[in-house]
Amino acid sequence: MISAELCVRCKGYKRLCGLPKCPILEKARAAIEATARIAGLKIIGSTPPTAVVGERNYPSVPVIVGIPPGVSGGDAKIYDDPQGWWGKLGLTDILRLRGYQVSSIMRVNVSEPFTLYEKEVGIAAISARPVDTEVVLERLPRPITRLDPFVGATGPAAPAKEVRVVGNASLPRKLEEIIWDDVSAEEAVFELIRGGVDTYSIIRAMSLGFLGRVRRRKLVPTRWAITAVDRAAVKYFLGGLRDLPSVDKVSVHVLEYLMNRFYVILYPGKYHVEWLEVWRPKTGLTERASSSVIVYSRDYGTGRTSTIDGGFDAARHGLVKALYERGRRASAIIVRVIEPGYVIGVGNWHIRETVYRAVRSEGLTFDKLSDALAWVASVENMDVVSALKKLMTMSTRSLDIFAGNGSALKK
Repeated sequence: MISAELCVRCKGYKRLCGLPKCPILEKARAAIEATARIAGLKIIGSTPPTAVVGERNYPSVPVIVGIPPGVSGGDAKIYDDPQGWWGKLGLTDILRLRGYQVSSIMRVNVSEPFTLYEKEVGIAAISARPVDTEVVLERLPRPITRLDPFVGATGPAAPAKEVRVVGNASLPRKLEEIIWDDVSAEEAVFELIRGGVDTYSIIRAMSLGFLGRVRRRKLVPTRWAITAVDRAAVKYFLGGLRDLPSVDKVSVHVLEYLMNRFYVILYPGKYHVEWLEVWRPKTGLTERASSSVIVYSRDYGTGRTSTIDGGFDAARHGLVKALYERGRRASAIIVRVIEPGYVIGVGNWHIRETVYRAVRSEGLTFDKLSDALAWVASVENMDVVSALKKLMTMSTRSLDIFAGNGSALKK
């Protein structure tokens, strides 16, 4: 997170953290504006929709419905719209939008998702468009101005005495059908992907207990639901990739967003993914680091990974979806470089979306994989090849690749 010493020296206007605007001040202003729009303890507005299931005190978990006070109808959509945000909004813009939403907190047992069905809160949460909602709070919400890289961006919050849905939800047809089907959660995710339902609606449906065997349905903490949907999506798209022709050349696809730069290196062969994160000093998680911190993981070609990493799961989802749409399979190395100024995480959505768009973009071509890796290393002023060699368990195939052996690329 941003150090207190840095904030004291900056005072919100010297931009010492590297951002164009002070994220703490922007978030605080949004929270104060939101609180000022509340009439007594009542919030009137439309949920974008925003619904988060927490983990604390499991199995009696917090269910949070977010509402921007005084914002109704289609205007509320922008307050929680990852696909619409991508490439258009910066980090402070997103912090401000999230900071303006008031989080009304209900406490629900995970085994009782139908409690939310009956109140129509669950249905509103999986709507394809904003839904008018009224909330009566138990007390005035408290603005949260702390920037915690582990918690992410949140607005003012307070326990809810009552949450009442007064508008009509609009569900994607396939989602409306699947919530009445008695199938496994994984089968439901597959069917929703086939039906063109967006990832974020699927995540909310999983989290609010709309998917899975009817008698075994439970609320799923949102963080767990994101991982489950990403992994199910990887499995789904991998099933379609295996019979597709391989890419026939080595290419590097580069894209940057929110001070995160991605290099997606594709090369001929069966599906196999190496993941390298390079955290520069002075990010939200490397405040005291004197040099880059490097994290490595791999997908062995079956969807099984060497480590549990939500960012890697999101990246693999974006990768295999884009390859599937291109009609090609490939092996890949994904390098994520996190620059100073990325002081707070905003969720893995930007990883998923950026990798997807990178693979869909025009790439630079190279004769050998080793040439592509050398180019990335030269651009970043770091030895990516050495980092990968040090961090990975070197298989014969990997040694062939780094030696530039052309035969490895033909497998």
